[in-house]
Amino acid sequence: MNGITARPGLGRVVVGVDGSPSAHTAVMWAAAEAALRGSTLCLVHAAPTDAPVPFLSEAEIVRSRQAGRELLDQAAEAVTARHPDLAVVKELTDGPAPGSLRRAAALTGTIVVGHRGLGGFSSLLLGSVGLEVAAGATTPVVVVRGAEETVEAGTVLAAIRGEADTGCARAAAREALLRKVPLRLLHVWSVPLSVDPRAALRNGCDRIARDHARALSSVSDRIQEEFPNLTLHAEGQKSRSVPGALVDASHHADLLVVGGRRSPGYLGPTLGRITLALLQHAHCPVELIPRQGPGHGSTS
Repeated sequence: MNGITARPGLGRVVVGVDGSPSAHTAVMWAAAEAALRGSTLCLVHAAPTDAPVPFLSEAEIVRSRQAGRELLDQAAEAVTARHPDLAVVKELTDGPAPGSLRRAAALTGTIVVGHRGLGGFSSLLLGSVGLEVAAGATTPVVVVRGAEETVEAGTVLAAIRGEADTGCARAAAREALLRKVPLRLLHVWSVPLSVDPRAALRNGCDRIARDHARALSSVSDRIQEEFPNLTLHAEGQKSRSVPGALVDASHHADLLVVGGRRSPGYLGPTLGRITLALLQHAHCPVELIPRQGPGHGSTS
C-alpha cells in the first residue's frame, strides 16, 4: 500500500479564516495538507450577521460581509501564491464559526483551526472556536500549533493508549505516507508520584509493563499489516506525566495524531484531560481523530 491508495481515506480540507495571525498559520498549513492529499481547500469565514435586526443595522451587516469577503480573498491569494495548482473554494457564512466549519467538512473533511483567534482573552491556550470545534468533533480536527515556518522533523507521531486507538493509528499512517516519513507510535503509561520506580519493578510492575507492551504491539502489528510499505516505529514509555511525555515527544514531530474522547459531559461533548493538554501545549500541529465504539469513557 502506498500514498496513492491511502488518499481515499482523506477528504477535503476545511480551514477557518478570521484575520488573526494564528488563522493565517492554519490556512497555510491547511493548504500544504490539501496539496499533499490532492484535494480541495475550503476557506470558511463566519460573519455572524444573522442576529436580530435591533442588534445589527443593515449597513453593519453589509460592512461585516464585505470585510469577510476581503479576508477570504486575501487568504486565497496567499494560498495560490504558494500552491498555484491547488483548487481553492471560499465560503462566507452567516452562522457561528464552529457550525459553519462542521457543515463545510460534512462527513469526510478535515477541519483545521488556529490555536488562538481574535478573542480578547489572550491568556487562553486554545481559542473558544478551536475548543468548541475540537470538543464536538465528528470528523478529524487539526489544531495548528508551533511556528509558521519550522524545520521539518521527518516524523508523524501517534499517541496510542490501546486497541481503541487503532483508527487513530490508521489515520496517522495515512498522514505519514503522504509525507513519505516514518510513523512513530508512542504508548505512554503513568507511574504514580508516590512510587519508587526501582521498588515498582521489585513489586511486579514489570508485568504491567508487559501488558502495556502487548497493547501497543497489537496496534502496531495491525497497522504494519495494513500499510506494509510504511516505516513504523513503536515505543512504550512509562512516565510521571503522560501528557508531559507526549508534549516533549511533539518537539520531534511534524504532526501529532491523537484519538479524541467522545463521551457526553454535563456541558455536552467533552475533551479528555490528556487530549486537552496536547491541544494546549504541543509543539507541533495536533490532529484529533474522533473515537467511535467502545472506550468512549477514557480520560484521555
